[in-house]
Amino acid sequence: MLPDCRQIEADVSRALAEDVGRGDLTAALVPADHCVQAQLICRQQAVLSGIAWVDETFRQVDDRVELEWHLADGDPLTENQRVCSIRGSAASILTAERTGLNFLQTLSGTAVLTASYVEAVRGTGVNILDTRKTLPGLRLAQKYAVTCGGGVNHRIGLYDAILIKENHIAAAGSIPAVLARAWHLHPDVPVEIEVESLDELGQALEAGAKRVLLDNFSLQQLRDAVKLNDGKARLEASGGVNLDTIRAIAETGVDDISVGALTKDMQAVDFSLLFT
Repeated sequence: MLPDCRQIEADVSRALAEDVGRGDLTAALVPADHCVQAQLICRQQAVLSGIAWVDETFRQVDDRVELEWHLADGDPLTENQRVCSIRGSAASILTAERTGLNFLQTLSGTAVLTASYVEAVRGTGVNILDTRKTLPGLRLAQKYAVTCGGGVNHRIGLYDAILIKENHIAAAGSIPAVLARAWHLHPDVPVEIEVESLDELGQALEAGAKRVLLDNFSLQQLRDAVKLNDGKARLEASGGVNLDTIRAIAETGVDDISVGALTKDMQAVDFSLLFT
């Protein structure tokens, strides 16, 4: 889901503040009344994501600049494809260019990597989930980009769902104890618990867990976990996941696979803005 417009405004405002600061000294060399047309070009195969952030960047710099997008977020891009036509003040376009492209290259990079993982498990019915391993300050933007690539958002942060990990279990005393406390304190919040062995999975299922994260299980352990679970809970695999291993993990029968790489290991997509 696209973040609230106020969140996008805040993202862009911070980015422009660190780039423009007290003013664009170089753009000031261009006559203020000089207007141009420009094209935004993608230099590689990719998946588009980030239009709203680019629009907001140009709006905050100069709301008279006109942008005409030829594609939508989530659309595939080909090498040297024209993505957007821009008209307006040359100085304003130059000031907004880098910040706008930074958002576009980062979010499109996230969407591209997500799409590659989604394609790798096609036909298995497994969902590709993101994590909280995001760029500071850009979590909602990157999580949106994940959906542009066909992925599914896990919890947004610490406030909207509970994910009980090994240290939580250790501090609470046991798997049944920590689950019981989670359900008592937050009966309307999704609760997931991480387990590291089949024995712990059995304890979680016996306690009534409905969502379980299988952390760093081998392929055989994943198959055994799916058999032990027998449809009682939704199973998520995590750890040791990359493009070489994900298909085999998906074929064990788990429901979801979480991939931290989607938002922390993406490579920026190459975009250019050229005056015409």
